[in-house]
Amino acid sequence: MKHIAYIGIGANLGDRIQNCETAVQKINAHPSIKVTKISSWIETDPIGYLDQGKFINGAIEIETSLTPYQLLKTLQTIENEMGRVRTIKWGPRIIDLDILLYDEQTIQTATLTIPHPGLKERDFVWKPLLELNPYYFVSEQDKQGHP
Repeated sequence: MKHIAYIGIGANLGDRIQNCETAVQKINAHPSIKVTKISSWIETDPIGYLDQGKFINGAIEIETSLTPYQLLKTLQTIENEMGRVRTIKWGPRIIDLDILLYDEQTIQTATLTIPHPGLKERDFVWKPLLELNPYYFVSEQDKQGHP
């Protein structure tokens, strides 16, 4: 069964855009994942830990047969292959891959939260997501009144 998911992508070390594009290529190379849309790349200020360079952020829409947990493991493997090192929370990173949405599922466990926390508050998350799916932020009430 195919599922639609949205992945947030960010980097602020090295060639930031190239790191993001390499991550997209690695994700698309997975036999159970097909990248269907790619947002524009935007430069954003860091949050949380501010003593670091600006980020390049974007998002992709994918079709996948992986479960949310299999997808998470795949993304973490790609981060590790690309040299991601976790030292400081919200610190500098060569690549950051986050599941933003997975179908219309809500998951809240110690290892995975979907929708991604802060989704609607963080410009670097919602702007690329809105570019990929302009209907995401339409409320259920609005949907009932408009076809």
